[in-house]
Amino acid sequence: MSSEKNSAGSRSMLQILPVPALIVSIYCLVSASGMVSPYLIPPPERLLASLLRLASDGTLLMHIVSSFRRVCFGFCATLLTAIPLAGLFYFSPRYSGFLKGTVHLMQSIPPLAMVPLLILWFGIGESSKIVLIILASFFPVFLNTLSGLNQVSPQLLEMGKTLELTPFQSVVHILLPEALPTILTGIRIAFGYSWRALIGAEMIASSSGLGYMILDAQEMARTDRVVIGILTIGFLGLVFDSLSFRCIRRFFPWIQEDGL
Repeated sequence: MSSEKNSAGSRSMLQILPVPALIVSIYCLVSASGMVSPYLIPPPERLLASLLRLASDGTLLMHIVSSFRRVCFGFCATLLTAIPLAGLFYFSPRYSGFLKGTVHLMQSIPPLAMVPLLILWFGIGESSKIVLIILASFFPVFLNTLSGLNQVSPQLLEMGKTLELTPFQSVVHILLPEALPTILTGIRIAFGYSWRALIGAEMIASSSGLGYMILDAQEMARTDRVVIGILTIGFLGLVFDSLSFRCIRRFFPWIQEDGL
């Protein structure tokens, strides 16, 4: 069994590596050819030197910790609001009708369009940044949770009534297990959206974070630091997504890989 897992992991790595390797090769060739200004595409050695400098003096770690703290606060707040609201829509369709129009309206508004209002309402502190992350990650969790609940087979719910399950028992033993794959998919997507919202969140009078580092480097014409900041956000998003997938497979082994 262990050898089978190792071989599967090796095949997965072989499938993942070619495209990144091709992109890096093209980047190195274009940079070495001199066809493009180093200002637009910094050479690899400059990127590496800048990365080592940022890592050695603690600057990169400081920005990562600051951004991660904001993402965690915003994402946890999303889970605490989106999942209960989806439950309200599912269990109280008559009363949730009053909120449907507002929800659909907010879904259509890009979070970055809310930045001026967020500054007016919450100031330039951490609150406005966290609210922007919530706005970016809310709807994947809400819509996937509601969709997962709506897809639960009525026959299963009827069987629960036949077995005289209480409403709480029906939720715990039928609704949540059946809706869980869709809910977890929404959570994974939303966490990625949280990282994507970093740039907009840290545009609001921030003095730390990866988004701030990118914007500050852009003003200083430091393209190498811009690239490092972008790649760091992408790499961290990939790492956390991979960790979340492993946790799902560890604690919910009955959930299939497809769709997650």
